[in-house]
Amino acid sequence: MLDWKGALQRVEALEDLTFDDSIIAKLQQAPHSSNLINFYTPTFKAYSSSELSSCGSNAWPAVSITGGDCKLQCDHCKAAILEPMIPARTPDELWRLVNGMVETGTQGMLLTGGSNHQNKVEYDNYYSTIRRIKDEFPHFKIAMHTALVDEDIALCMEQSGIDAAMMDVIGAQETITQVYHLKRTEADFERTLEILVNTKMKVVPHIVIGLHYGELLGEWNALEMLKRHVPDAVVLVVVMPQYAGEKRPFVTPDTDEVGSFFLDSRLALPDTPLLLGCARPAGVAKMKIDAYAVMAGMSGIAHPADGAVELAARLEKQVKVTPSCCSIAVGDEVMAVETTDNAIELNLEEILAHEKENRRSFPAPVSALSKIKVVSDVGINR
Repeated sequence: MLDWKGALQRVEALEDLTFDDSIIAKLQQAPHSSNLINFYTPTFKAYSSSELSSCGSNAWPAVSITGGDCKLQCDHCKAAILEPMIPARTPDELWRLVNGMVETGTQGMLLTGGSNHQNKVEYDNYYSTIRRIKDEFPHFKIAMHTALVDEDIALCMEQSGIDAAMMDVIGAQETITQVYHLKRTEADFERTLEILVNTKMKVVPHIVIGLHYGELLGEWNALEMLKRHVPDAVVLVVVMPQYAGEKRPFVTPDTDEVGSFFLDSRLALPDTPLLLGCARPAGVAKMKIDAYAVMAGMSGIAHPADGAVELAARLEKQVKVTPSCCSIAVGDEVMAVETTDNAIELNLEEILAHEKENRRSFPAPVSALSKIKVVSDVGINR
């Protein structure tokens, strides 16, 4: 039987990190429906084909109908996520923007915006324009952060042609009240999930691990909701403390607890693609989180930390790499649910050769990804 702990220690980038042996043992014993793992990363250009290397930095831009404005001002974000997004404050502006995107070869976009005080993004005036976009450019994919919806709103989204609906699933009333500043309930979030999975849209909900000021609180209840209303895929992200305000700071979630939650997620949703989104703390925390994600049998990992790809190969997983550029990870996530046609299959020898070359290029003990500016999709539906 393969020694997973030994495999971890053979990965140079991970050899000095401390992992929980009991979690590793449980992860190894857990049933995995697939041995395939796809990494979405800008760091494997040496393996890219001419088609893959032509991927542009605007392949999946994020567009906000409210610009950087959000009325909720949730404690984990304070609207900082929205600020770098492309504003489209009117339907006409959205139409012109998409036309320009299509001309430059953009594949699709994330459409989002700041929420009102009821945790709803006010898309009403945009649905006819979205329908016009989909009729004119049927290949152009639109993923939408829905926030909370009722059946009428979900029908409008479906009829407008939205390809993928995304929402944060929150399972703790304390988090809804204290972090999101909402007078809504856990049942409201579950009802939105139920409504969305009953549409024809692809539904890819998110669980933000550590959403309660860096502590895990409602994540397991959120998993129970997903078990009752199974979506097309689930994106797991880990809260990033740097986005929080000074008055209510967040701690970095305990990485071993995050690893344990990955195990529980895999057991709860054995046949559902689980994807690790790009939003997670940097540095050593990211390296440990990504290693646990590999061992948990994630279907895909966006922008992996040093050592993650090599670990997957050493664990005898079927490793594929999609050399995606620095577009927001949500684009990769939606594409991951649909296809892995653009992925390149790698073996351990190729990965080790790449890692050796990478260490020559970056002799300092920092990730090559640390300097890459990435727009995260965590917690947008406020």
